[in-house]
Amino acid sequence: MISTSDFKTGLTIEYDGNIYQIIEFQHVKPGKGSAFVRTKLRNLRADSVIDITFNSGEKFNQAQIDKNIMQYLYSYDETYVFMNNETYEQIEMHESSLENEKLYLIEGMNINIISYETEILGVELPDKVTLEIVETAGGARGNTASNATKEALTNTGLRLSVPLFVNEGDKIIVSTATGKYDTRAK
Repeated sequence: MISTSDFKTGLTIEYDGNIYQIIEFQHVKPGKGSAFVRTKLRNLRADSVIDITFNSGEKFNQAQIDKNIMQYLYSYDETYVFMNNETYEQIEMHESSLENEKLYLIEGMNINIISYETEILGVELPDKVTLEIVETAGGARGNTASNATKEALTNTGLRLSVPLFVNEGDKIIVSTATGKYDTRAK
């Protein structure tokens, strides 16, 4: 059991039948009345963020979140298959639980699978991934203003804006947090 005085950013707790990760918190001691803690929590099952105020000293069970490095193997229909590199055990995840992440998955890449007890909560991608451009429009003539961009499609289905000098077949580095072009890969 942990108390509100033990709160830290990134800590995971069980509350109201769900698993939450503390994004931010603030201990408040008003001049009149008892102290309380304002928190911003991310629901790890629903991937939503809520604001909750707790009384100071309230106790919670700490949720033990495990991160296992697994390799993305392949996808079929609406299922994505991952393999544990040590035990060779394979797990399958439905496309709905990888709504945004599937745009950055490349066969053979290692990622962290986040789980709670036997329940798989999701995946943790690296900060940046290398993707290949499979389709892009030519730059418009005379469009040479600074930061001129054009739309491109990657091998994973991600659509993004890239600089005019990027062509089909080029490999680029993309930020998984923002989904934006970072640099050209070497």
